[in-house]
Amino acid sequence: MRFIHMADIHLGAMPDKGKNWSIERSKEIEMTFYRMLTKAGSENIDLLFLAGDIFHRPPLKRELKELSYRLGAIAPVEVVMMAGNHDYIGEASNYRDFVWPDNVHFFKNEKIDRFYIESIDTWVYGLSYEHREIKEALYQGIHPGNEPGFHVLLAHGGDEKHIPIHQRELMNSGFDYVALGHIHKPEIIASNMAYAGSMEPIDRLDMGARGCIYGEIDQKGTRIRFCPVSCREYRELILESDADMTGAEMEEWLEQQIQIEGSRHMYNVVLKGYRDPDIVYDEERLMQQGRVVSIKDETIPWFDFEKIYNENANNLIGLFIKKVYHMPMDETRRERILSYGLQAMYHGRGENGRCG
Repeated sequence: MRFIHMADIHLGAMPDKGKNWSIERSKEIEMTFYRMLTKAGSENIDLLFLAGDIFHRPPLKRELKELSYRLGAIAPVEVVMMAGNHDYIGEASNYRDFVWPDNVHFFKNEKIDRFYIESIDTWVYGLSYEHREIKEALYQGIHPGNEPGFHVLLAHGGDEKHIPIHQRELMNSGFDYVALGHIHKPEIIASNMAYAGSMEPIDRLDMGARGCIYGEIDQKGTRIRFCPVSCREYRELILESDADMTGAEMEEWLEQQIQIEGSRHMYNVVLKGYRDPDIVYDEERLMQQGRVVSIKDETIPWFDFEKIYNENANNLIGLFIKKVYHMPMDETRRERILSYGLQAMYHGRGENGRCG
């Protein structure tokens, strides 16, 4: 039995809201999902798992009709799906009375149920969220039945507010495969258990490759692999500053590094190293150098501490340096305290009070 395991698609999400690429990202989430549905059909996949949070919020009826058409179009691929904490089945949910195509099997409530798919001799177990939060460990103690065939669990959760999961227990519960959703970072926990992760990154903290799990189950066991499919990634970009670098130079360097790393990606930028105490990097201008979603400035203003102390040994500045040097702490922290302290003292005194 050949399968594709997807999760956390979040149709309707608009990542990086307010950025000029936000609408484009929302469309890419849809297109990546639709592209992979088409691929499942063309590659003769037997079973497609959608492990929750198909939508970013409870879906509209027209959105379900669109999804239904696309899932029905890939028959004879069988589809088993569930609602997660984002698209949970509330009292007025459009999920409740929706009629799916014959090849689509949807868990309609919060109690463990199962479907038997005769054409591939496979049992699929699971449930859907009927609440935004579920703190009970609903998968604890679950085991497959004794019937012949393959047995798969579709599960969404993994933190204290969204069905806590005891991974080792679930891994050894007897299922041929456990298809997990909710955690956006893909993780192959064992040969028979994995988080597919989100298909496209949804949040700036979703760094790295995103995609889905391809797998195969036969009498020899289960084999799975992660397949990256996303259009873009969030990446961390660390830039080392030095005491001679101006703001304009930092902006040019950031733009160059983004071109080298790939301008299609989104970046969390971290500035490290030293800078001139008179230079303050303009975060708004840095954000304009590409698809930059955050700037974290960890640069330290550079001072010649020894020279400053020798010139100010008998005044407040000298006393400050001496006191900090006698405090028990590591060198990195001491350097930061001295740098920021001296910067505040000198700027408070004006340009004429600056030493070193």
